[in-house]
Amino acid sequence: QVQLVESGGGLAQAGGSLRLSCVASGRIFSIKNMAWYRQAPGKQRELVALVLRGGSTDYADSVKGRFTISGLNAKNTVYLQMNSLKPEDTAVYYCNGNINDLEHWGQGTQVTVSS
Repeated sequence: QVQLVESGGGLAQAGGSLRLSCVASGRIFSIKNMAWYRQAPGKQRELVALVLRGGSTDYADSVKGRFTISGLNAKNTVYLQMNSLKPEDTAVYYCNGNINDLEHWGQGTQVTVSS
């Protein structure tokens, strides 16, 4: 059984920063990539940032230059550093991973940015 557990969400003011963490645990044989998605009320879940095992990263245009994904090291942990936050970043943020050739999701963590 593989689990993804997020932490680090909360309330921030516009222009502020938050750091999300996601730890993958359980019987893990391989991790191809991990990612952060978000879903705002009334909107579809969208990809925010992705990191491959080899270290390559990709970002949604809306967060480029503000968010940084890192990790996926021996501790099977991925981080999302969020700077220059905007009210439109408000959403539930989900950790996602391709682990053991299956897709796994965390339970989500709320991020709220006030103007």
